[in-house]
Amino acid sequence: MTTGRFSAVFWDFGGVILESPFDAFARYESHHGLPEGFLRRVNATNPDTNAWALLERSEVSPSQFDVLFAAESEALGHRVPGAKVLALLAGDIRPSMVTALDRVKAAGYKMACLTNNVVGGDKTTPERAAAVDAIMARFDAVVESSKVGCRKPETRFYEIACELVGVAPHECVFLDDLGINLKPAAALGMHTIKVVDPAEALSRLSEAISIDLL
Repeated sequence: MTTGRFSAVFWDFGGVILESPFDAFARYESHHGLPEGFLRRVNATNPDTNAWALLERSEVSPSQFDVLFAAESEALGHRVPGAKVLALLAGDIRPSMVTALDRVKAAGYKMACLTNNVVGGDKTTPERAAAVDAIMARFDAVVESSKVGCRKPETRFYEIACELVGVAPHECVFLDDLGINLKPAAALGMHTIKVVDPAEALSRLSEAISIDLL
């Protein structure tokens, strides 16, 4: 049974359960002679209406994203096809996080995955698809931007997650690797944890919900 002030733990997927795609971005930039952080800068320019936002809300297809991202990156000085970026999204699964999921679930906490994603983006092979599906089966709800038509950091995205698992925001702990996604969650009343170092994040989660996760 859960104890204390929290009854639910919400998890981002890429950058929390999976290694951050930003690591793959950095390798691509280095290999292709792009400025450090260039791909993130493209994604951060007009963040609510750019190609990335449109794709995560399923308002454009991957082929349309390929063209739109290329144009947006070219406008910032370096043309990068969007298809190249999509190929960088599938980070490795972090076993420590999967173990933590199981321990949190066993303790009786409700769990939801809150992910900005694109259709098929994490399922590049049958083996990968099976591994991702096995992780997703652990959650009481999975909120995907590509299916619900909104995305982090839009407030509605977090409200949908709370409604699906039947909790109020102040009952939730939320882990994400991006501060921009944590701010609206905190404003709603969630206890937020930024995931930079996975072990440190799990230590902070352990303290919040009084479970040994390390």
